[in-house]
Amino acid sequence: MRTLLVTGPGGSGRTTVAAATALSAAREGRRALLITADRVDTGEEQGLTVQRLTPGEEFRDDLLALQNRAASALDLLGAGRLEGEELTPLPGSDELALLRALRDAGQAAYDTVVVDLPPAPRALSLLALPEQLRRYLRRLLPPERQAARALRPMLGRIAGVPMPASWLYETADRWDTELAAAQAVIEDPRTTVRLVAEPGPAGADAVRAAATGLALQGLRTDAVHANRVLPDDTPDTWLAELIAQQRKTLAEWEETYGDGLLPLPHLGRDARGADDLAALGVPAPAAAPEAVRWPVVDALADDGVLIWHIPLPGAVREELGLIRRGDELVVTAGPFRRMVTLPSALRRCTVEGAGLREGELRVRFAPDPDLWPRTR
Repeated sequence: MRTLLVTGPGGSGRTTVAAATALSAAREGRRALLITADRVDTGEEQGLTVQRLTPGEEFRDDLLALQNRAASALDLLGAGRLEGEELTPLPGSDELALLRALRDAGQAAYDTVVVDLPPAPRALSLLALPEQLRRYLRRLLPPERQAARALRPMLGRIAGVPMPASWLYETADRWDTELAAAQAVIEDPRTTVRLVAEPGPAGADAVRAAATGLALQGLRTDAVHANRVLPDDTPDTWLAELIAQQRKTLAEWEETYGDGLLPLPHLGRDARGADDLAALGVPAPAAAPEAVRWPVVDALADDGVLIWHIPLPGAVREELGLIRRGDELVVTAGPFRRMVTLPSALRRCTVEGAGLREGELRVRFAPDPDLWPRTR
């Protein structure tokens, strides 16, 4: 399954581009799925399925199901029952609904899945959520510390504190399984991200920041759609400055992304219906590029260090931060932060320094004499 995640700054037309991409895939004979929270008109295209997220309904169904499972306990407490009509979605229900859709898409029989993500800052937080939540669950309830049910009362008396109930571990295990399924789709080698932005100073800043955040998560940006590009022969002279801004940004993006830059014309109106989507000329997703690599380079013979290369295109030196915490490295790039597990060889080293060169963060590690294997 080829998965394409589409995002960009708010108002950039990412939903339209996502719909046009899914439509192109279906017209090439692929079984395509479009996941979106907005209403889109793609017509009755054979081979195209549109799944519109309904987080309010899913939140209500989940909470009512939980209420039914806990009915006996609630009755003992004399608690009043909630009715479905009075329930409204809580913050975060949109993100959970999208993660659930990603999880389900990974188990379905589609050739191409196009996901209309929220605007870039929220999209980056969403894509990092499965990994973060699974890490929190492992820290709070390590599976290896779950004792056998028969031993729990005895261990509780020995420790002098009550042991966590087995249902707590069972719930954590179920959550971990569901999050792992969504994470598997996000990290699949055939999953890439496509950025949509209008060419101009604001669009350039948004694309640069999003590319850095995506790279920190190990995700690949396979293309940038320059949306609503005005033709050079536009007769209105008051648009001349805007056209000049677009041409300047397009030249910069072409230098950075090369064939990955995909300009889309301004239709002079909002795209509505399958004909307008086809008129944009958005191509179906091609084969995924090579997976992102964070290689460890052995420079022990020359400099006495191992160098970890972390690609961070668009990163600014003054906005970078590194913190070593045991076997993990906390990497900060502007507003983005990620905790990554060190490769096994680097866990027996100490951090000697780091530098940003050619869009790569290069972290230097020196072997710890107390932990590094000794040679004769």
